[in-house]
Amino acid sequence: MDYQNWGPRDMSAPVRTQLPEVPVERGMVLEEVQSGWVGAVTRVEKSGGMHVVALEDRRGKSRSFRLGYGFLLEGQAIRLMPPVPRPASGGGPAAGRTASGSVRVSGQRAQVAKASRIWVEGKHDAELVEKVWGDDLRVEGIVVEPLHGIDDLAAAVADFRPGPGRRLGVLVDHLVPDSKESRIADAVMASPGAAGNVLIVGHPYVDVWQAIRPAVLGIDQWPAVPRGQDWKTGILKAFGWPHATKEDIGLGWQKLLGAVRTYADLEPSLLGRVEEVIDFLTVP
Repeated sequence: MDYQNWGPRDMSAPVRTQLPEVPVERGMVLEEVQSGWVGAVTRVEKSGGMHVVALEDRRGKSRSFRLGYGFLLEGQAIRLMPPVPRPASGGGPAAGRTASGSVRVSGQRAQVAKASRIWVEGKHDAELVEKVWGDDLRVEGIVVEPLHGIDDLAAAVADFRPGPGRRLGVLVDHLVPDSKESRIADAVMASPGAAGNVLIVGHPYVDVWQAIRPAVLGIDQWPAVPRGQDWKTGILKAFGWPHATKEDIGLGWQKLLGAVRTYADLEPSLLGRVEEVIDFLTVP
């Protein structure tokens, strides 16, 4: 018997040496045990002499916690440590999670496409939704289709013939009050068969490019483009990237899209709307 172990002890203190020490990384999905809060790491900063990590959930809400004990990573208790300097890499979502923050479903084939659809305005919108929510949508059997503009949305919805089991979710750029887009959306929702079977949501940005957080691109904010100038051309010009041709626009977008790894790289105003559409199409 080891008599040196006798005496009073703090039985509530964690056995710290038994927990793996994991440096915090941006995009890492963690659970804070005491509150049950689950979110992706969006930033780490020093406050009052201690490191604090901000965790953003799938709805875009954020809470901050002190680094240390009390976190789960993929269900395992860890001691969360300050970040360590290392070369930038194109890291993705934490193991066992999709880019949208959902638990990855293993061993399940993609579902046969359902009749319900998600419509987005253009190719870039579709590629961004696919990159972040593609794994989830394949499990649900939901297809994303680009519209190439919404001027003829009313006719397209009429041709689609929405109804029970054949729902339609539409994601619109620049859906703000008194805009052309809002008037088109109101007209569509007033059409026969739309109520309960069609959901039109939108973000406030001129283009879906702006839904990427500026910090992800290493800038404080998106450049201002003078009125009358093509917005995408103006953005690429401000970045100092080639911008004269459609090919330049496409290559510029691929650079921007390449910076997106998980939902934490996108603005909450887009995250919430896409999640709303997915819930509308998948919840009975």
